[in-house]
Amino acid sequence: MAQLRQEADPSEVGLDARALDRLDRHVARYVDEGRLPGFLVAVARGGRIAHLTTYGHRDLAAGLPVGTDTLWRIYSMTKPVTSVAALMLVEEGRLSLDDPVADHLPAFADQRVYAGGSGADLTTRPVRQPVLVRHLMTHTAGLTFAFYHCHPVDALYREAGLESAVLPGSDLAETVEAYARLPLQFEPGTQWNYSVATNVLGRIIEVVSGQALDEFLAERVFRPLGMPDAGFQVTGGQAGRLAELYGDTDDGRLEPIPGLPLSGRPRFLSGSGGMVATAYDIHRFMELLRRRGELDGTRLLTPETVDLMTRNHLPGGADLRTVGSRPAHDEPGNDGVGFGLGVSVVIDPERTQAPSGLGTYGWSGVATTTFWVDPGRDLTVQFLTQVRPRKSLKLYPDLKRLVHEAVLD
Repeated sequence: MAQLRQEADPSEVGLDARALDRLDRHVARYVDEGRLPGFLVAVARGGRIAHLTTYGHRDLAAGLPVGTDTLWRIYSMTKPVTSVAALMLVEEGRLSLDDPVADHLPAFADQRVYAGGSGADLTTRPVRQPVLVRHLMTHTAGLTFAFYHCHPVDALYREAGLESAVLPGSDLAETVEAYARLPLQFEPGTQWNYSVATNVLGRIIEVVSGQALDEFLAERVFRPLGMPDAGFQVTGGQAGRLAELYGDTDDGRLEPIPGLPLSGRPRFLSGSGGMVATAYDIHRFMELLRRRGELDGTRLLTPETVDLMTRNHLPGGADLRTVGSRPAHDEPGNDGVGFGLGVSVVIDPERTQAPSGLGTYGWSGVATTTFWVDPGRDLTVQFLTQVRPRKSLKLYPDLKRLVHEAVLD
């Protein structure tokens, strides 16, 4: 069984062991205070794991500890994986970033965009330009999520039954067609709104490749990279390693909540958030990106494509706070952070909420999982737990600060 293992002493790769111990103690308090069930944190430099800590439980009721082989629902950390798969098709000439989405998904032809009003008085107009594949990858397509409650188009998603981004009982193709029937929130390419766009990208991968999304990713990404546990379902042999998913109660306790349906192949294959993976799987994926498209002799992307993926593509070189389309995007944590093709990208370290190297990229998941790659420091970091809090734990800025305090050179 493939498991993550520490491969170097921190001092060998220019990291301060005492600072890393401070990191562990800080995050352990979240567990000791009952705000997290347990966690795994791993820090690598030059591809070598120099710090690896597990603490607490993957299942509180059963008393099962977090292990290096624990399986985690990574939710939106699926998006960079789907983006890599789409970029592979771009390199093969089967897809272009500038393809209109309607070329592959005809339901997106004659798209309309919000013009004003709400409810019965909501008005729309034809788009001035079509939604392109690159708009999906940068979340500038004008799509949204039903749960935002910030815009009249969000309400239309709820009315259409898309509260959880999937049409109940439907597969990816049927759900994406439901998205296409709704107006866009804004003109494509003009604003940033985190959305269901990567589900649409997943469906394009299916159409272009002629394979279901899970089959394409398994054949073209997971097996070549040696990511043995990554996928969209959990087998009987894996089930005992899956972490329980928790939410928080009014009095601050953790309680189990429903998660992704994983016991069999899901009908809805979410390119936005459907994956499970171990820390080993995530490390392998980060290494592919850190090494600019190649790992252990297997090349999935050219260095130039990874460079393209991991630079800012927002209009006018803006950051997320500047071009975010709803109030929730106007957050201090978005200062100095742009967005590439499926990943966030630090474009102004002086303005970021936590210490960050220029060009650092990565993404997070709703169950409090995150990863980032810092090319300037040759550093990769992942943090895994399994909690969907109703309010942010404000953990990530501290995590980034404590990791950066550990870098000696």
